[in-house]
Amino acid sequence: MIQELAEIVCDIGILLLKWRDAGICEGRWQGTQFKARADRMAHRALSEELMKIAPAIPIVSEEDEASIQGKRPDCYWLIDPIDGTASFVGGFPGFVTQAALMKDGCPSVAAIYAPVSDSLYLAERRGGATLNGRPLSLTGDGKPAILIDNYPEPRGVTRAVYEDLNFRRYIECGSISLKICRIADGTADLFFKDVIVRDWDVAAPQLVLEEAGGILRDCRGRKIRFDGNNTQYEGLVAASTHSGCRSVVSWYETFQRKELCHGCADSCRSS
Repeated sequence: MIQELAEIVCDIGILLLKWRDAGICEGRWQGTQFKARADRMAHRALSEELMKIAPAIPIVSEEDEASIQGKRPDCYWLIDPIDGTASFVGGFPGFVTQAALMKDGCPSVAAIYAPVSDSLYLAERRGGATLNGRPLSLTGDGKPAILIDNYPEPRGVTRAVYEDLNFRRYIECGSISLKICRIADGTADLFFKDVIVRDWDVAAPQLVLEEAGGILRDCRGRKIRFDGNNTQYEGLVAASTHSGCRSVVSWYETFQRKELCHGCADSCRSS
């Protein structure tokens, strides 16, 4: 099934490039998310192809409000037709299309395709991860040196972690999934986000990263569980090493305490 899934996400990725070249980039903002017409088109195309190879498996999609309500089935596809829509509509390379086959609360097969760079990430539970057919294997347990996020330069809490933990380099990248995959392929060492993320954002890249030897946790260091009861998580830490993950989780606890103290001090001064 993984090869069929690989062909499907690559086909959708090619469609995305054609649609963008044709100027199909209109949409609207919903809170902090930009919803494009292409999101809905990609949802339909990806769903139709998945139904061809496994018509009995239900599909849960970010772009299908009805499917994301309620408890998850025991076995289902979890898809994000365009992760990194802002990059897609803005003409930037950092977007992907992705799908994960979820079984018993865990991603068992995952495929992620970044069409601009022609990068295909595949993973199977206990079967390893690859990038364009090359096995991914993270080794070593050194201090993380390269931080990745989605702005031209570190901003906000990303800037704080970059400076406080003395990272040597910073890389800009678009979608959440692609940033996690860049950890898996060794391009970067760590990605940290302290905003709410959803299961369709992280299920597929989590499998890629963990099969490559990395680690994904929420920003408090807790394992992300796809048990059907929770579909959103409090931030994330994607790291190439367990020690790197622990260092950022520990740093974030201290950072939050400092922010709380500063907030209390400002409140006292203004009263």
